[in-house]
Amino acid sequence: MKDSIRHLIQQALVRLTAEGVLPEGLTPAIQVENTRDKSHGDFASNIAMMLAKPAGLKPRDLAEKLIAALPQDAQISKVEIAGPGFLNFFQNSDALAERLETALADPQLAVRKATAAQRVVIDLSSPNLAKEMHVGHLRSTIIGDAVGRVLEYLGDEVIRQNHVGDWGTQFGMLLAYLEEKPAAAESELSDLEQFYRAAKQRFDESAEFADRARELVVKLQAGDSQCLNLWNRFNDISLSHCQKLYDRLNVRLTPADVKGESAYNAELPGIVDALRSQGLLTEDNGAQCVFLDEFKNAEGNPLPVIVQKAGGGYLYATTDLAAMRYRSQVLHADRALYFVDQRQALHFQMAFEVARRAGFVHEGMQLEHMGFGTMNGADGRPFKTRDGGTVKLIDLLDEAEQRAYALVKGKNPELDEAELRQIARAVGISAVKYADLSKHRTSDYRFNFELMLSFEGNTAPYLLYAYTRVASVFRKLGKGIDEIGGHIQLEAEQELALAARLAQFGEVLNNVGEKGEPHLLCTYLYDLAGLFSSFYEHCPILAAEQEEQKQSRLRLAALTGRTLKQGLELLGLETLERM
Repeated sequence: MKDSIRHLIQQALVRLTAEGVLPEGLTPAIQVENTRDKSHGDFASNIAMMLAKPAGLKPRDLAEKLIAALPQDAQISKVEIAGPGFLNFFQNSDALAERLETALADPQLAVRKATAAQRVVIDLSSPNLAKEMHVGHLRSTIIGDAVGRVLEYLGDEVIRQNHVGDWGTQFGMLLAYLEEKPAAAESELSDLEQFYRAAKQRFDESAEFADRARELVVKLQAGDSQCLNLWNRFNDISLSHCQKLYDRLNVRLTPADVKGESAYNAELPGIVDALRSQGLLTEDNGAQCVFLDEFKNAEGNPLPVIVQKAGGGYLYATTDLAAMRYRSQVLHADRALYFVDQRQALHFQMAFEVARRAGFVHEGMQLEHMGFGTMNGADGRPFKTRDGGTVKLIDLLDEAEQRAYALVKGKNPELDEAELRQIARAVGISAVKYADLSKHRTSDYRFNFELMLSFEGNTAPYLLYAYTRVASVFRKLGKGIDEIGGHIQLEAEQELALAARLAQFGEVLNNVGEKGEPHLLCTYLYDLAGLFSSFYEHCPILAAEQEEQKQSRLRLAALTGRTLKQGLELLGLETLERM
């Protein structure tokens, strides 16, 4: 509808220019927004206020001329002037009903990508295999997963890349411990944190062990077969821990998506050579650096991107540049999205610029850092255990399920144990994920179990329950959502409000895909659930007075149910038929 209205306004502008009302050569960006108050129509444009000055007219006078010049369109019932000169467009309810019928008949709910389909690489999760996944990995994993799901739904080809930390000096220490205690390794590696602490303790206490760890690092980097076997074994066990969490979180990541730091190890000397051959390298205290004039420190001096340390070692920047080159030249990505902590913003700005100058990425490839804030505790500080340690992700999910189990059992004590556990799992995991996804990506937020498990407000339990309310209508009817005849007729105020929001699903998904912000979808689903609740209360469905009205409302309920279910699935949340 927004595109249609922009087209109508453009035609009116052409007409007014031809009539001499507007000067030649104006090419304004025509803005059309959703109105907040439906008494002011469904869409609004400020075009008259934008062009009033060049036209030499008062905004309201120009607005009148624009309305007179607008072509007739069956989808618009009327256009009014509001305030200082806004044009308010009212949708034709019959045309809106037809749009909803089209969505209901389409497996894709009539959702299409507004721009051309792309090949998109998504860099997400990226845990360090030396330790277990902790709460700090949650945001990258689930935000990246949600955006990837939305882009796939819109028609993009999405390639997930789990850039795990599987290389570096700490692996010498871990391999030495694994070598020293091969028999106990399987049981001890069930707790990676404990294994890491034990290895670190041996490293600190024993000079002989520390020497062996350093020796193993050198052998690992030199490609020693025995050392690589130990390293592969450790990585396999570590990745299996990660995969169990991905499966539990209902995240679309598999072992095939892993492309760790080690995968680029052989490429790093070539990255440095390529930068040197293009005259981009400067030696500074023995280190190889790229200095960029547009990035300066507090003293006004250019900041370096260090790609090789004085001792010959490589850094994150070197690996990231190799990954960018791979994603451009091998994966042929049109767009690469990096879901990494907001605190890495400067690193990515600089690395992206070096990659472009060095020609590591093809012209036109979009490199975007999708930074996010931190998850904090009740005190507003980074989330920690009571003793100040890092909170394991598995412990967080266990507690979420236990709390959800107690909550569901308290509300439904008659449910059998298996169903209770199934509902508790879905509610607990969804509550943790939704509490995160519903916040603006770049914002910090406070973790609060009581709020996220509430059945009131913008929470997963509220939305899961909203879907079960729709499902219950069809359960009482004895028919499936896809088995309803008739035709949608929009008459009541609540029907029109619900219909208008349903029609915006595609626009919301396009915004999520473009901006990488799942909270936009969360807000939409919360609004939709509230509008359905108002519709449900004021517009009897199964008890409707006329059969045509009943079928119409059933079709509205069916489209709401399908939209809620699809939206929740795109967020990676499991829906329930009853709670």
